[in-house]
Amino acid sequence: MLIRFFDLGKKHLIMWLFLRSLLWVIICPGTVSMLLPWIILSRVGSGIHQWSRFQWSGMLLIGAGACILLWCIYAFATQGKGTLSPVDPARRLVVSGLYRYVRNPMYLGVTTVLLGETLLFESMPLLGYTGLVFLLFNLFIRLYEEPYLRRQFGEGYERYCEKVGRWLPGRPYQL
Repeated sequence: MLIRFFDLGKKHLIMWLFLRSLLWVIICPGTVSMLLPWIILSRVGSGIHQWSRFQWSGMLLIGAGACILLWCIYAFATQGKGTLSPVDPARRLVVSGLYRYVRNPMYLGVTTVLLGETLLFESMPLLGYTGLVFLLFNLFIRLYEEPYLRRQFGEGYERYCEKVGRWLPGRPYQL
């Protein structure tokens, strides 16, 4: 039955990729940027007491981070033919769109959402959590993701790393 599902054509393959991507969005960034901050905030009793420039700035950062994340997920699905999950990764190296400027825009998007939530709720515990998440992202990238991508994509990934920064956006990568 499952094999027949894949034989139904390109339209169904696109839907299957969309569903896989949606699942991993809920599991990965959904947990990191929504569930765990909610748990932290519920334990410290934080909430929005009145709207100020912090809350408005936080909302802008949350919106910007979510747009970055969605753009990257779309690029992984359409260009990379995979998802954001390490167990269901892109099959092609994605070096266009936001990836032309920085190697890890998806992680930057999640970090931007977390910084926005920190401002929105004016929460020091959430700021500490954001710092920890960024540190863990960096360790994961350096110890697992980059070595994997070097093995998977070889010289093409090496050239890309030479031209595009890990965290700081720079000049666009020439395709």
